[in-house]
Amino acid sequence: MTEAPLPLFVAAGEALTDLIANDAAQSNWNSQVGGSGWNVARVMARLGVASAFAGAISTDVFGEALRKASAEAGLDLRFIQRIDKAPLLAVVYQSSPPRYFFIGDDSADLHFNAAALPAGWQAHSRWVHFGGISLAREPLAGRLVTLARSLKHAGVRISYDPNHRALMDARYDSTLRQMTQLADVVKVSDEDLAGLFRSDDLATAFATLRSWNGDAAYLYTKGAAGASLHIGAQHWEAPAPAIAVADSVGAGDASIAGLLFSLMRAPAGAPLDHLRFAVAAGAAACLGSGACPPTLASIEALLPQPRAEARYAQLP
Repeated sequence: MTEAPLPLFVAAGEALTDLIANDAAQSNWNSQVGGSGWNVARVMARLGVASAFAGAISTDVFGEALRKASAEAGLDLRFIQRIDKAPLLAVVYQSSPPRYFFIGDDSADLHFNAAALPAGWQAHSRWVHFGGISLAREPLAGRLVTLARSLKHAGVRISYDPNHRALMDARYDSTLRQMTQLADVVKVSDEDLAGLFRSDDLATAFATLRSWNGDAAYLYTKGAAGASLHIGAQHWEAPAPAIAVADSVGAGDASIAGLLFSLMRAPAGAPLDHLRFAVAAGAAACLGSGACPPTLASIEALLPQPRAEARYAQLP
């Protein structure tokens, strides 16, 4: 039997389980599979791109749930490593505003081994995505930065979404800069900038981030205010579609996946078209509850009509 071709897209990082309190008394909890990079890989697979999540998960019931969900999403399971260690858990004890902490000392994700991935996978990959808390947890973080550097030297395109979380304090600053310098595409939100730079001066924070790598494209998402795409001295703006938001979980992951999908599908396409698709992908992810990967049809339904062209004029 012929083995399946290796994937075109790989997201490397953490897959985890969210334990979410269902009531104010925190007496009833719900578990959901998740993880920033893992979500990006699922979106790409849903859009029809041969994709994989490269990471380590536990062998217990939490890890099995992640493996099963990965299989159902169509991810290449050869890239998932099963490790007999504790699972990585995100305990969300308050939803609005979000309050959470992580449980994962010596957990399975930290034991990921890039050398154990399928032989020759780098030569088949067109994009490899990094981000999330995996880059703030040693020794995994150092291994992933090393992997990103080797991929960059091999000519593989790199995308990076820091996806700020509370554990990304000043110790993360060096990783933020290194990964930005390696990336071809950086996705960042207004909330990310405030947290990563520990400042309310978002314009200065964004300018500093861009100063580290002038060759990268930057997707700057602003929630209901839409997003902008910055390439060199030019930038473009696109508003968010008017939708009834069911849940914003996974919207950022869907937006970067949407941008990467658009870049892969039409490399010579107009930047504004790539941005529109990214914004529509993020909005489409908000139509369902939980981190629900949007379909291509649901994204295309939210793209602007030709008559709205004037609203998307290129800015100087």
